[in-house]
Amino acid sequence: MNARSHTFELTVEGQQVQEVVSSLFHTVLLYRTFGKLHFNNADETSYSVGTVGYNDVDCDFVNFTYVSCSSEKLFRVIKNEVSAFLIALRENDGEETGQISLEFFQKKRNRWPFNTENIPWEVWTIRLHLITVNNEDQRRKLRQETEKMLKEKVFDIAEIMNRHDFVPEISNPSELGAIFDTTYPDVQPYLFKIYFSTISTSQISLGKTVKKFIKDSLLL
Repeated sequence: MNARSHTFELTVEGQQVQEVVSSLFHTVLLYRTFGKLHFNNADETSYSVGTVGYNDVDCDFVNFTYVSCSSEKLFRVIKNEVSAFLIALRENDGEETGQISLEFFQKKRNRWPFNTENIPWEVWTIRLHLITVNNEDQRRKLRQETEKMLKEKVFDIAEIMNRHDFVPEISNPSELGAIFDTTYPDVQPYLFKIYFSTISTSQISLGKTVKKFIKDSLLL
């Protein structure tokens, strides 16, 4: 199975990273999270699905408000992952570029002695270029541009979700944990993981220098 891939690129200030990434990931999770599923009898032939609450979240460093599922654990998970990404971005001096991905997957049980395999079916990647502004006028312009871009990305997400592309479905109750994360007490998102990578401008320059050296050496 080939996973669908969606990538958004933005230029932001360091203090905007947490809110920019969180707003987009939570928007995606609105469409990929459901209420808790409860089986109503012993043979698990009937079930009910709980409701999902929603919260409006106001940003401090962008003039933007996004909606998240009202799950403290889910909100905390996203916050911790994005915070780790921000720390990694700031570890090196100079301008930084990095990307963070939200990957949805399902578990495939293999025959013994092989382990369970995680099969990704959708990946959302946010690629950020971190810059430093020199004055309040630049900061104001950047915030306006970031607000505009976030609005566009949220509409893009909604449009993509309305395409009704493939999503895993449960054919029997035993498959619940292979498709959904059942560890949350109040909601049930599709199984997902978050990972990121960063690169500094000095690393990019070094990489170009090394490539040029190798090319020149081959021509000798």
